[in-house]
Amino acid sequence: MEKNRLEAFSDGVLAIIITVMVLELKVPAGSDIAVLKPLLPVFLTYVLSFIYLGIYWNNHHHLLKAVRKVNGAMMWANLHLLFWLSLFPFVTGWMGENHFTTAPTALYGVVLLLAAIAYFLLQNLIIAQQGRDSKLAASLGRDLKGKLSPVLYAMGIAAAFFRPWLAGCIYVFVALMWLIPDRRIERVVDESGPSTH
Repeated sequence: MEKNRLEAFSDGVLAIIITVMVLELKVPAGSDIAVLKPLLPVFLTYVLSFIYLGIYWNNHHHLLKAVRKVNGAMMWANLHLLFWLSLFPFVTGWMGENHFTTAPTALYGVVLLLAAIAYFLLQNLIIAQQGRDSKLAASLGRDLKGKLSPVLYAMGIAAAFFRPWLAGCIYVFVALMWLIPDRRIERVVDESGPSTH
């Protein structure tokens, strides 16, 4: 399979996920500004999930640009990642509707954790194909953010059982940590010249 097909498919799935999430935002009955107050947790959860999906879309784009050839293992790893991302609308809605209570907040963290693991697996399959001495592997280096994120998600999941607001703060912190796109991979792609599909 050509990598542009994999990228286009992934972009389409992410666009659908975002569309489903926004459709979960219900229009309140009434025209008073006060009717928006109960919707604030739902909206804040939507914003956080939108940022996470944007981060995945951005980094996934740069990662696939560094790919020379797509193989079957990469296709399955990519589907694995998309599966966990496709659960964002459900966990986003559940956590927002229940105002960040324990079980929804913990499950939100579980989905974040499993999506991070899925991305890590995809990234490592690509590195394995290109070689541990490739420019892509060198650009990622020790990948401290990539290794720290799952640890923080696990802490957030645990925190959800005694302080759900703390779990939410951890999830926001990880999103802020990744908000600036990872420029390391982009530099590798730029140095390699135009990609061939």
